Amino acid sequence: MKIQNDPPGWNTPVARRMASRRSLLAASLAASALGAFGLRDAAHAQPGFPNKPIRIIVNNAPGGVGDLVVRLTAQKLSKAVGQPVVVDNRAGAGGILAGNQLMASAPDGYTLMTSGNATAIRPSLFKSYPFDIQKDFASVTTLAFFPIAIVVASSSPLRTAADFLRQARQDGGNMNIGTIAVGSTQFLAAEMFKSLAGSPATTVPFNSTPQLINALLRGDVQVGFETLGPLWSQMQGGELRVLAVTQAKRVVNLPDVPTLIETGLPDFDVASWNSLVAPAGTPIEIRQRLSREVNAILRMPDVEKILLEAGVEPRGSTPEELDALTAKEMERWRVVIEKAGIEKQ
Repeated sequence: MKIQNDPPGWNTPVARRMASRRSLLAASLAASALGAFGLRDAAHAQPGFPNKPIRIIVNNAPGGVGDLVVRLTAQKLSKAVGQPVVVDNRAGAGGILAGNQLMASAPDGYTLMTSGNATAIRPSLFKSYPFDIQKDFASVTTLAFFPIAIVVASSSPLRTAADFLRQARQDGGNMNIGTIAVGSTQFLAAEMFKSLAGSPATTVPFNSTPQLINALLRGDVQVGFETLGPLWSQMQGGELRVLAVTQAKRVVNLPDVPTLIETGLPDFDVASWNSLVAPAGTPIEIRQRLSREVNAILRMPDVEKILLEAGVEPRGSTPEELDALTAKEMERWRVVIEKAGIEKQ
């Protein structure tokens, strides 16, 4: 049924051209408006991403500090975008289980995966690794950095980072440095330290942080390299003493602890970190939207407080910045692994 009479001459060629021009102008103005207000406002202005739950695949087991970062972010992200954000832990097989899940997902922004420096290390540790992490995964944002501390038992004669560096150089043949597993960032940081310091110290890997702590307290190893989070209670309880941190800047909640750079090892900047990635082919606009949302979450005072107290530094990025970080870390650890003579698995 015709609701309204068409005006005379509406279907002439000139009228059709004018209508077409008006349509093009309207589309142009709409595009300009979207550019001015940003993707977030565009998403609110019309139906679009996200309009269903988002899943974050986590490539490690629940309960750790990295898992805490993801779950806290997921909770806040759900409120920000108005959709459930589900955390799906898929630990095991060197990240392959999680990676397979991501690769099987549509590149639409509704499936993300945690990645990070461990993922950047793996291609240099495995004879055959099923993913090209720079081509198969699309960067979204970094989440957090996990400072690595150099610790000793409170009874240790090593009182300062300078003491440690001096003894590592002069009497390194009698020094054992404890870390967690071969190929971990902590293990490779110790190997990098030995290379740059010219120390013959022995790196002793343990299966878990509690085993490393017990070895420190027994005196089986003289020094430990480990991320701050799992050491926090022993540090606060006075069982362990922190000599230095391995990243370039002092840790926010340990302002009196020097860096290795300050101690005399130029350019020593190592921290563990994690990030979010999407399947290759996920549109950049969606990844930028997610990046902005997550970066805003990581700047929230309550989020910063929780993570800093857990020994974690929240730090987001753009997708492009994460691309650059991943490439840099892959090359850096390839060189360290080759120099250390670590056999590929």
